[in-house]
Amino acid sequence: MTKLFESLETYLERTKAQREELYRWFHQHPELSLQEAETKARIIKELEALDDVEVVDVGAGFVGILRNGDGHTVAMRADFDGLPVKEDSGVEYASTATQVSDKAGQEVPVGHMCGHDMHTTWLLTTISFLAETRNAWSGTFEAVFQPTEEIAEGGKDMVAAGITGKVPVPDVMLGQHVMGALSMGHVATNEGISFTQASTVKVTVRGVGSHGSMPEKSVDPIVLTSSIIMQLQTIISRELPASERAVVSVGTIHGGTKANVIPDKVVFELNTRCYSQEVEDHIHASIERIVSNQAAAAGAPEPSFEYSERFPVLDNDRDVTAKVTESMQTLLGEERTETFAPLSASEDFPDIPNAFGTPYCFWAVGGFRDPENAPGNHSPQFVPELHPTLEAGAEATVAALCPWLAV
Repeated sequence: MTKLFESLETYLERTKAQREELYRWFHQHPELSLQEAETKARIIKELEALDDVEVVDVGAGFVGILRNGDGHTVAMRADFDGLPVKEDSGVEYASTATQVSDKAGQEVPVGHMCGHDMHTTWLLTTISFLAETRNAWSGTFEAVFQPTEEIAEGGKDMVAAGITGKVPVPDVMLGQHVMGALSMGHVATNEGISFTQASTVKVTVRGVGSHGSMPEKSVDPIVLTSSIIMQLQTIISRELPASERAVVSVGTIHGGTKANVIPDKVVFELNTRCYSQEVEDHIHASIERIVSNQAAAAGAPEPSFEYSERFPVLDNDRDVTAKVTESMQTLLGEERTETFAPLSASEDFPDIPNAFGTPYCFWAVGGFRDPENAPGNHSPQFVPELHPTLEAGAEATVAALCPWLAV
């Protein structure tokens, strides 16, 4: 066991109350993507209270840099945006926050129902611990606080703002996510492709409006859209090999204002997920082909397509992940260290290490007593157990850092 990890247990016990207060504050003050000003201010306040931590603004995000002599440079990322979801967890510190959404233009409930408050607390705990234990490690640690993960814009924003020229190039970059389907206090890694790349596609189907009593004078976009959505289901079942895992899911449909008015357009949004750029290109081309051809067959005007929330595939570097896993097995124990199969979830975590050309590892941390019946991420009930989850993420991070920073 390294001197660095040996020091962690005492530190976590001594700072337990402080860490819990910090987490509760983040949990009760969630903010929507692109609107995280209060959260950002609190994180920076915590960083500025530490000795010798340089805070570098990078777009809407920022990096806390702690230099401690020669050695490797390791970056660790945490996201900090919330969701437009009303919390229904029953915990005493549940969020009751609301915020006027810049996107929706109306006030919506906001909750940390994906655990980003936990991720932020873990990273602040880690850099605070490293600031106190300089004699046990050597190198440079970069705490990357990234906004706006939920709509896949935060990492891209920091790249566009020049992160690769503003902070030292990391030798390795790390990240983690709290999950429900993993035993509380356990960690799980996976070498290679682990999360899907994903996109949101907004489709506008245009028609010709009419009175409901005179459908013959219309080109009905509601009937047309219904047919299109059914045909889209064949992309996965009839165009891709059975061995290829992918998803095409329609999540929203908006059309019409009154029962006796045939509208002139319908807008629907769908989500695509897969594990390669080739398959994503095929799916997107098929969506446009099916929609456009059905519209033409109905005599409808040309439809339009908008792509957003584009998440990259998450492909854990095998050598880095092997080192992280071995260190976790040694320091956390083999009984707490698991592996996971590739998930259909998506993350924009790779955007920053990809921009640096840096290998990375992203793992999962369990946060619920009953993983089989735990709520899923984004559920109104998704609130991990405070303990040992607050400790487990910090333990996992320090264990992962040891191969590069521990002396």
